Amino acid sequence: QVQLAESGGGLVQPGGSLRLSCAASGRIFNIYAMGWYRQAPGKQRELVARISSGGSIDYADSVKGRFTISRDNAKNTVYLQMDSLKPEDTGVYYCNAPYGSGIVRYNWGQGTQVTVSS
Repeated sequence: QVQLAESGGGLVQPGGSLRLSCAASGRIFNIYAMGWYRQAPGKQRELVARISSGGSIDYADSVKGRFTISRDNAKNTVYLQMDSLKPEDTGVYYCNAPYGSGIVRYNWGQGTQVTVSS
């Protein structure tokens, strides 16, 4: 059973940077697209970045040019480099494998909190 563990969040000032990591048990996720999601309190979880098994990448307009998603299949890990952070980036960040139409393949991990505040 694949388990996902997010890490790297924290408190950062606007304009700062964070690098999030998502470690997956096993290697099953290597054949699937992986994505980073975020959720603010009382809001829907939204997909902000996606990377296919072959390395093609898509970003939500809100993070394009500021966030970079990457994956290291040998390490079963997906990363999200977050630069030029804004207060509206605040939320709990999760990783998962998008299945389409808001469906994901694996159980959600606990996520990692990102707070952007001066």
